[in-house]
Amino acid sequence: MSTRPPVSVTSAHASSTLRLNKRMAELGLCSRREADDWIERGWVRVDGAVATMGQQVSPQARITVERQARDQQADRVTILLHKPVGYVSAQAEDGHPPAVTLVQGRTHWRGDHSPRRFQPSQLRGLAPAGRLDIDSVGLLILTQDGRIARQLIGEDSGVEKEYLVRVAYGDTRERVQDALPPQAIARLRHGLSLDGHVLKPAQVEWQNPEQLRFVLKEGRKRQIRRMCELVGLQVVGLKRIRIGRVMLGHLPVGQWRYLGPDEGF
Repeated sequence: MSTRPPVSVTSAHASSTLRLNKRMAELGLCSRREADDWIERGWVRVDGAVATMGQQVSPQARITVERQARDQQADRVTILLHKPVGYVSAQAEDGHPPAVTLVQGRTHWRGDHSPRRFQPSQLRGLAPAGRLDIDSVGLLILTQDGRIARQLIGEDSGVEKEYLVRVAYGDTRERVQDALPPQAIARLRHGLSLDGHVLKPAQVEWQNPEQLRFVLKEGRKRQIRRMCELVGLQVVGLKRIRIGRVMLGHLPVGQWRYLGPDEGF
């Protein structure tokens, strides 16, 4: 059994119960799918007893996992890719290839200091944690680790994403800052709705007279492009440069590197 201290959490609603896999995900131990796999393999114990699939647990339950589960989790990779224009984030669409096809030995950035070496098995279950639309470039995270996926795209995720966005205003493509009414920037920061949903406050400021810097804590489909359209702006170019504490940095377009052991979102 793992020497890691067992998780034990109490709650004011201790009398309520929930499925074990959901509780394990809430505690950040793994994803629900991963929890089900561990439970099926007999790697999870609740209050010292081997867990069963679909088991209900209280918030006070003492949940521990076997060392095999930790070892399996440690082997899972998270990859940072500089996505080019023309690639979709997930499944192939309208003839455009998915970004994961760029994860190959020959496209592994030489500047990556990770001790890991590329293996085809690292592509198994590798999925995007978030998206960039086909016309956008920049940092895309692909991971085999359900904990990271939940952190970045879970319902309660508050991880910041930073973008540089080149814009035009009508026929104006130079010194757009001078042409755009100041109240438009105020609306971009707060006050817009998409799909009947009021958007969370955003940080929006001019990076230069033709380019805006956006920092968002949500990621609705084509959100920045649609926000800009609502205030009369056209997005000419969009690049994501940061997710949480992880920067795109000098990673070349079309290349990738591993998330380092000392990095986190």
